[in-house]
Amino acid sequence: MATLVLDNGANTAKIGFSHEAVRVISNCQFRSKTSRLKTFTANQLDEIKDPSGLFYILPFQKGYLVNWDVQRKVWDHLFGKEMFKVDFTDTSILITEPYFNFTSIQESMNEILFEEYQFQSALRTNAGSLSAHHYFHTRPSELCCLLVDSGFSFTHIVPYCRSRKMKEGVRRINVGGKLLTNHLKEIISYRQLHVMDETHVINQVKEDVCYVSQNFCKDMEVAQNKAEENTVMVDYVLPDFSSIKKGFCKPREEMMFTGKYKTGEQILRLVNERFAVPEMLFHPSDIGIQEMGIPEAVVHSIQSLPEEMQPHFYQNIVLTGGNTLFPGYRQRLEAELRSLVPAHLPVSVLQPADPICYSWEGGKLLAHNPDYDEMVVTREDYEEHGHCVCEDKFDL
Repeated sequence: MATLVLDNGANTAKIGFSHEAVRVISNCQFRSKTSRLKTFTANQLDEIKDPSGLFYILPFQKGYLVNWDVQRKVWDHLFGKEMFKVDFTDTSILITEPYFNFTSIQESMNEILFEEYQFQSALRTNAGSLSAHHYFHTRPSELCCLLVDSGFSFTHIVPYCRSRKMKEGVRRINVGGKLLTNHLKEIISYRQLHVMDETHVINQVKEDVCYVSQNFCKDMEVAQNKAEENTVMVDYVLPDFSSIKKGFCKPREEMMFTGKYKTGEQILRLVNERFAVPEMLFHPSDIGIQEMGIPEAVVHSIQSLPEEMQPHFYQNIVLTGGNTLFPGYRQRLEAELRSLVPAHLPVSVLQPADPICYSWEGGKLLAHNPDYDEMVVTREDYEEHGHCVCEDKFDL
């Protein structure tokens, strides 16, 4: 039986059969300014000639799957002829869901997977559990790891011991990629140009120019310098979707420090926004979110665990999720943890080569595990016992 691994994130779905490579596809629908009547789904974004003013229709709100109509359309597209050609009569699905998911959402998911799509078996788990499985598979001598999963809606800190989640140590920070993009839109709209409708473009700007500062105060001083002495300042050329399909940073030697460009390029000048936006991950209180930053939450999580295990967690901190791709993220987190953790305890923060697909790769490994058939709920089990068999089987 084939196994379809689906890491169903709030922003992107990481999907692929366990014997194939992964594909990362937008988990949403779009409407564009130019063709408002037509709705585009998932990877059909490439068909939109002018993605400025894109309107996103998301199945997830605040990290939880609430819009089943949109999610069904995305799944129909993914499972259909154009994409994965899923034969439901001979396929098992391994799918992720958020931590502490609501029972009503879990029951709806069971119904849709077994009754509508009629998968032969299913395994529901957290993306973090798959990441932990991946980590312990590659480092079999390790007993513990602490996942820092910073995604679209939230940042979660989750400790695992021998692939078991330690629920008392789970911490959530309500800062994710969506909030960072929205905050950047507000700053740019206030300072330069109204971009509140340009989520797609500004998300690209964020990914291209933002970084995590190693010394916030020092970078703020540099950002106040004039002209060439201001090494933080970049000029970002916005796409016009005819001659410029994708935005890019001007090379430093081409930057006009007078701020005047002769060509028809539309320029965003970005200075302290570059590091002030990702700083929210470390200091959410900067924008009025009264919560701990990631370093404090890591320490808080580990201190809630048995004392003899704590050194093992500090030595095995694993970063996953899209926000970990900001340059300087790993170094800053390690430096801040070093200042918070007792000097005799070693601190080690590991960043995988592909933090976005790390959990999917863990799911792929799990699908090939000899015990996989013991973990799933089959369609016969579900038809006989209903939702309660899923609750018993899936340790969430």
